[in-house]
Amino acid sequence: MSRRRPTQLRSDLRAMSADAGAFSVMVGIGETYLPAFALAVGVGEVAAGLLASVPPLAGAILQLASPAAVRRLGSHRRWVVVCAVTQALSFVPLIAAALAGRIPTVLIFLVATLYWGSGMGTGPAWNTWVGTLVPSRLRAGYFSRRTRITQIGVLGGLLLGGAVLEAGTEIGQRLHAFALLFLGAAACRVASARLLAATSEPIPLPQNYRRVPAAEALGRLVRRSPEGRLLLYLLSVQTAVNLSAPYFTPYMLGQLRLSYAEYMALVAASFGAKILMLPLLGALARRFGARHLLWVGGLGIIPLASLWIVSDWYNYLLGVQCVAGTAWGAYELATFLLVFETIRGEERTSVLTTFNLANALAMVAGSLLGGWLLAHLGEHRSAYWAIFALSSLARAGTVLFLVRVPTPTLVAVPVATRTVAVRPSAGSIDRPILPSIRKAEDEDEASPSRPSATARSPGVGGSSASVPGARITH
Repeated sequence: MSRRRPTQLRSDLRAMSADAGAFSVMVGIGETYLPAFALAVGVGEVAAGLLASVPPLAGAILQLASPAAVRRLGSHRRWVVVCAVTQALSFVPLIAAALAGRIPTVLIFLVATLYWGSGMGTGPAWNTWVGTLVPSRLRAGYFSRRTRITQIGVLGGLLLGGAVLEAGTEIGQRLHAFALLFLGAAACRVASARLLAATSEPIPLPQNYRRVPAAEALGRLVRRSPEGRLLLYLLSVQTAVNLSAPYFTPYMLGQLRLSYAEYMALVAASFGAKILMLPLLGALARRFGARHLLWVGGLGIIPLASLWIVSDWYNYLLGVQCVAGTAWGAYELATFLLVFETIRGEERTSVLTTFNLANALAMVAGSLLGGWLLAHLGEHRSAYWAIFALSSLARAGTVLFLVRVPTPTLVAVPVATRTVAVRPSAGSIDRPILPSIRKAEDEDEASPSRPSATARSPGVGGSSASVPGARITH
């Protein structure tokens, strides 16, 4: 090993950590407040809700084209940087619209589509690139620290965004405050792109991963394979949740007339509760297993939407959000564990890429049905209550799929994630960092008789809990 290599590695790891911070702050102050901005410039409540669910479909579709784009550019890094710069530029029309005080509904959907398409389009290429960049011996510890950076960045962005909007509203410059937020988000993504461009690109991974055709991956959903039954349950949950999830922002700002500070606090309460409860949830997974934790989360998310019907007392809603963060934390942690225990490692990238498309379609299907009902019933409080109740009823129906989820044979799999969006009553949208899981799998395969590895699920403060079968860094 040359003397320069350790220096280059340290530089790359620092750049990746700084990129994580810049990207997560962009999420916290930018995309999170896009539906609120749509309401502020006069876009209807149904359209503002759909803004959180329809554009991600473009990102899921673009992921399928990423391998061809990488081959054409001859570099994973080039494709990732191009997408990052494009995502930064997607904020420019939003800044202009905030200063002008108006934006056509079609244009804001196109801008959001560009944002999501360029953002999610980096996923497969970024995962492959990072897999060649971080030595396997460092992955578990490094990605644990990196995940904590993203959590703090998103939460900090949420708090900063709410404070800026509240201050702007008090001085009568609400739309200018949105322009400032989007400018800050664009600057963060530009900084992220520069850091990505400054990161080295070693030799790509060996071609030892099987590409599963989309038709085959989707076909597994209708067959009785273990991964098919799990993914079918996840899709049913996504559809049921999105009957109501996109419309909580319009409900809070349009119907309850919450201030931006109050709105920010509710969103942050859910996200913060999830982070703080992860160590305890990890301990539950260690004691009872991932499938039992999935039952806790799967049953816990059922009443969440209908709880908003009970009262609009603000302190009560804060409590509901804390419960929601805990329930979604259990669901998401169990989901990551089970996904990486039921889908073979050599097929995981292509299967999950195809699943992301099916997942986005489920989001759109649920949100369109919920939006149609909201528009049909009228955009008033009782109409929102109707879709909240329907969503809880549909979530209860997903138990029929939950009972079919198999109990897997546990393997040692560390999972790190990056948060790409935060939703007021549907948890956060996280994407797994695939290279973080490969070292433990390799070790497990090399030592079949070795006991299950201990899992670490660090919270913001660095506390940890043990999880059998996976080292989880959320």
